[in-house]
Formats: sequence, C-alpha cells, structure tokens
Amino acid sequence: MLKIENLHVTADGNEILRGIDLEVGAGEVHAIMGPNGAGKSTLSNVLSGRPGYEITEGRISYFGEDLTALEPEERAAKGVFLGFQYPVEIPGVAAMTFLKTAINAQRKLRGEEELDARGVMTLVQGEARKLNIGADMLKRPINVGFSGGEKKRNEILQMAVLQPKLAILDETDSGLDVDALKLVGEGVTALRAPDRAMIVITHYQRLLDYIVPDFVHVLAAGRIVRSGGAELARELDKLGYGELARAPAA
Repeated sequence: MLKIENLHVTADGNEILRGIDLEVGAGEVHAIMGPNGAGKSTLSNVLSGRPGYEITEGRISYFGEDLTALEPEERAAKGVFLGFQYPVEIPGVAAMTFLKTAINAQRKLRGEEELDARGVMTLVQGEARKLNIGADMLKRPINVGFSGGEKKRNEILQMAVLQPKLAILDETDSGLDVDALKLVGEGVTALRAPDRAMIVITHYQRLLDYIVPDFVHVLAAGRIVRSGGAELARELDKLGYGELARAPAA
C-alpha cells in the first residue's frame, strides 16, 4: 500500500528526514516512536501533503502511485487521513456541517453520488454512538471549548465516517487522561480492517496498550534506527530512547 524509499526532507533549509525507508501493507498497524525532534511529525505532514517541506531525495509510493504528485485534497480523496496532534478550532462551523461537507467533497472527487442530509445523519450518528459522542457535541463549533479527550474523539469520528485506506495518527494520545486514552484507543482499534493501514506516531508505550501494533519503528535524528514487533515498545518504555537511538538501523 505505502512504500517510502530513501526519503530526505528539509524545512526552512534544515534537513529533518535523512533517508527514511518504510513499507506499510494493507491491514497493518505500524507505530513510530522516538524522542522530540526526531522527525515523526515531519513524516506525517509530508505524507498528508502539508506545505512547507521539500523532498530533496527519495520517493513515496501509494498503491503504486507517486503520492507527492497529488495535492492534499487529492490524497484525502484517495484515502489518506491525518489525525493531528493538536486539532484546530473552527469557530462558526458545526461538527455535523463539517462532516457532511468533508464526506461529500471526497465522494465528489471520487466520482461518487453525494449523500443527502438524512444519509449523512444516519452515518455520523451511528459512528458517534460508538465513541460516546452525543448530539449536542455534533451541533457545537468544531473543537471550540472541547476538552482534549473530546477533540480526539471528534477526530476519530471523522476517521470513522471518512473510512480512509491509510490513517496517520500523529500523537493521538497527547493531552489525554487515562479514561479518554482508553476510549480513543479502543475507537481506533475498532477501525482496524484488512484493507486499512495505520501509522500511529507516539512518544509513549501507553497508547499501544490499546492499539497493539504489528510493527514498531524507532525514529531518531531523521532515520529509522530500530524496527521490531510490539515488544520493542515495551523495551523502550523500560530503557528509554538513549541506547536504542544509538543502535544501528535494523
């Protein structure tokens, strides 16, 4: 599904990614862990098409297509979803209105028939119930006055209704208490599917108690320096990044 080869990326003249190689197959969950400044968020932003980054070397292939040739909205229509570390507030736009617009914008780009208001309502309410999101929250402006847990649940709701092929979750656990972490983690896990891949970016192993990855990669100084199974996250939790970040790339 996704193949990253020798990816080098700069921002503001500084090289951040220094040769990333990563292959993600359908149905797989890959966790990317590492210290601050390792390049984790840069990788997520480059995959989603956020401006401000320059690919100086390497290639990103998505279902065999050059992902970097696509605009962000085209990537979204083809099933690429980015969950933000800090979801933005959008005053004046109700969550339901946003979801209806997003759903139909993607369907239009794919050449599919748009859903009417009733179809959108049925779809959204069904997924919202699974995340304990009530009707009042869907009427509120997006993320305005939301708690950290509400913001992340709202984002997982977006993922549930948009049904992406590749979901990139950038530090979804940031700012969550124990209860919210469990709810969000279980919500993400419920969306695992044979035709959907996920890249979960996190500092800490605690999120991976709920979203158990198939593969864990340690990113340090712009390179993947270790890869392994879920046990690698537990090793990091005990030992920290110091020794592992200095290990040769696997």
